[in-house]
Amino acid sequence: MEFVSPEGLRLDGRRPMEMRQIRAELGAVANADGSAVFEMGNTKVIAAVYGPREVENKGQQIRDQALVRCEYSMANFSTGDRMRKPKGDRRSTEISLVIRQTMEACILTHLMPRSQIDIFVQVLQADGGTRSACINAATLALADAGIPMRDLVTSCSAGYLNSTSLLDLNYVEDSAGGPDVTVGILPKLDKVTLLQMDSKLPLDIFENVMQLATEGCKAIANYIREILLENTKQLEYRRGV
Repeated sequence: MEFVSPEGLRLDGRRPMEMRQIRAELGAVANADGSAVFEMGNTKVIAAVYGPREVENKGQQIRDQALVRCEYSMANFSTGDRMRKPKGDRRSTEISLVIRQTMEACILTHLMPRSQIDIFVQVLQADGGTRSACINAATLALADAGIPMRDLVTSCSAGYLNSTSLLDLNYVEDSAGGPDVTVGILPKLDKVTLLQMDSKLPLDIFENVMQLATEGCKAIANYIREILLENTKQLEYRRGV
């Protein structure tokens, strides 16, 4: 199958280095401490954050930092097949762990000892790049909850198909079986917090693909900052500041 036409266009009409349209909205869940909806093309994710609050299970309490917990799930209607997905299946458990570890790298947990922060992420519509969209939604939800962070953590993927590096893969490209690199970064600190690759790549091509994904992360970080700034201005306006 040809994923890049001779004119240099992908199946959805984008250029190889072009991202899908991104959109975000804060405060989507009324009773959560922080929440957000994040869309990357047709992939749509909602995230809700509760905490910092008292640890429910005292045996899990950490004396000098906050306990971060994360739960990832996919809505039954999020994909084309309508099979019921069992709660806690291997893929969900693995992605929950990836999101938790990525978020722990940016949350200043030492400022909130003996507390717990719960992050719930649900995929409402899946069209490739769900892992990245979940991390971006969780970042916005944490910021909305006012939880102190070292930096905003953002994530994007890139792949290599038809001898071409492609940014932000959709479902058709993602399921083609080519190499796929998912990157999560702290843009201001210039640190990588997540790097996943599901097949082998020559080193020079890998560097190119990773660089492309990193550029995507930086573009998302700029967009997230704009959304947070706009939200802050609206709050100030409502309070008459």
